[in-house]
Amino acid sequence: MKKTIVAALALVLLALPAVAQETIKLGAFFDLSGRAAFIGTPTKLVAEMVVDKINAEGGINGRKLELIIGDTEANPAKAASLAKKFIHKDKVVAIIGPTMTDTGMAVKAIANAGKTPILMTVGGDPVIMGEQFGPFDWVFKSPQRSRTAVERLLGYLRGKGLSRIALLSAADGFGKDGAGWIERLSASYDIEIVARESFGARDSDMTAQLTKVRAAAPQALVVWTIGPAGAIVAKNALQLGLALPLFQCHGLPDPKYIELAGAASEGNRMPATKLLVADQLPDADRQKPVIAEFIRLYRERGYDQQFPINTHSGYAWDAILLLANAIRQAGTEAEALRQAIENTRDYVGVSGIYNLNALDHNGLDVDSMVMVEVKNGRFVLAD
Repeated sequence: MKKTIVAALALVLLALPAVAQETIKLGAFFDLSGRAAFIGTPTKLVAEMVVDKINAEGGINGRKLELIIGDTEANPAKAASLAKKFIHKDKVVAIIGPTMTDTGMAVKAIANAGKTPILMTVGGDPVIMGEQFGPFDWVFKSPQRSRTAVERLLGYLRGKGLSRIALLSAADGFGKDGAGWIERLSASYDIEIVARESFGARDSDMTAQLTKVRAAAPQALVVWTIGPAGAIVAKNALQLGLALPLFQCHGLPDPKYIELAGAASEGNRMPATKLLVADQLPDADRQKPVIAEFIRLYRERGYDQQFPINTHSGYAWDAILLLANAIRQAGTEAEALRQAIENTRDYVGVSGIYNLNALDHNGLDVDSMVMVEVKNGRFVLAD
């Protein structure tokens, strides 16, 4: 009998470390293929980098994080399918991603119905807006809201005395979101939109729209899109001899933009995270040491050789660390975790200092962004 009891106790003790080491599963899906793979692929690499960092430091409350990776393929239906898999099959604690506003909207209701926190790395605001966009209780996002970027840009334009603008935007979810905020907020900054044109996100020529813009005689051109389309607009404007200051959105600050637009990028200005101009930040900036640590790890892994650091680079870092901090405080029970994320205060991240609440599931203000300009083929703080 004694031998039986001893053997049973030994089995229990052997099992205890396995229980203690049970991983915290996170679903992570990004555009690893498709038109936004240039954003999604490095975002995945950063997600893996920050998870490795957390695990190397002992994990969270003694438990390691485990990423379950998926490719949304820039396809809302694929994103929806993956979200259901993460929640119902993989039983993840939370989800990170996706990459695009359209795919984010496809999984918003799924995350809410599945009562699973999702920290999105998308640009558009509707994912964390209610009313006609549906509940967002379980949805958070780490990139600045489009509204925040618009306010940074409009404030800059007003400061430069540019009160008549032309607006070109992509006809996708991200483009419509940015254009909508510009239309809603421009009057409060004493700015008039004298021309309004749109284009397909995959269009290869915007000359027709720019010809109409020129006829309206604006003082500046504002473009709201991501990817190659922004560079095409810049090149078309240069080819037409459109002598207007050109302002891109917060989705374009990326060395790839300069590469694609070439000489047409020179002098272009846009709102951005501080990541692109880290070496120009004052030492008193609370984000500076956080950004420096991010850049060090990113370069140590050699990611910058294929994917130079851009304004998107820190989004997965911030999303996962926001989640990790909440898990440390509240554990992994769904509602407690959701509330802990929602109650995040004064978290200093790569993209800004986060202060969330029940109405604001982003938590970044206008001061989290800077205006940058392309000078001599690189990004610098705009004058």
